[in-house]
Amino acid sequence: MTVITSTPEDHALWVAARREAVTGPLGALSLVKTHWSAPGAPAVDDESARAGYPAHARLTRLSRSDIDTGLPQEGYRIWLQDSPAQRAFEDIERYPYDPAWVLPARFELVDETRVVPFEHIRDGGASRDLPVTGDLVFEFDGSEYRLNAFDTREDGRSQLQLVFGDATNGTETYGAGRFLFLEHPAETARLRPGDSVPVTLDFNRATVPPCGFSDQMNCPLPPMQNRLPFAVRAGERRVRFADGFSL
Repeated sequence: MTVITSTPEDHALWVAARREAVTGPLGALSLVKTHWSAPGAPAVDDESARAGYPAHARLTRLSRSDIDTGLPQEGYRIWLQDSPAQRAFEDIERYPYDPAWVLPARFELVDETRVVPFEHIRDGGASRDLPVTGDLVFEFDGSEYRLNAFDTREDGRSQLQLVFGDATNGTETYGAGRFLFLEHPAETARLRPGDSVPVTLDFNRATVPPCGFSDQMNCPLPPMQNRLPFAVRAGERRVRFADGFSL
């Protein structure tokens, strides 16, 4: 059973850790460049990638399959903890903690090999297939909702990443939707397709996607089945930068 501890005190610690993460050396605010080589081409060497950046810039490597050809594609990122976004960052605006948004739910395993197409913000309307082993199912105001959460890894741990939209997007919260991460219950429960295990959805931990902090991020967008028809007034709302700064 995957249950998170959710109290105002726990939430305050999570908020502090979240700010530390986004402002860190490899936090989203530090990202100043993402570059991809042509499909099938070799990776750019370190010296060329670092050209024009100060010595304290961090370089990390990426790889993926090209969305059009399927060929391997090599990329890199440049990170600066004194980036313009870091200097202009003021806060992450958020709703007050509300225990009413800590909801019981279940993770229902559907098929260990299922993939679902997700559109990404920088892919011009094309979609990438992401592994979705099951659904997050919960009730709200008398109706049942079934959302796709894809599999990801964070700090070496398997997690579920929920990319969702709701009625606040574009007015009260980040326009492209928000994220919510959960520990992957399949790590502690032996599930077969059709089986389910209880989980907790704490929407107080909904986050602005990395693309709200850096225009060099390529975030997945909520698929239609993950767009809730009601307002989720919990979690992070938007990133606040100093007047005059924009991504």
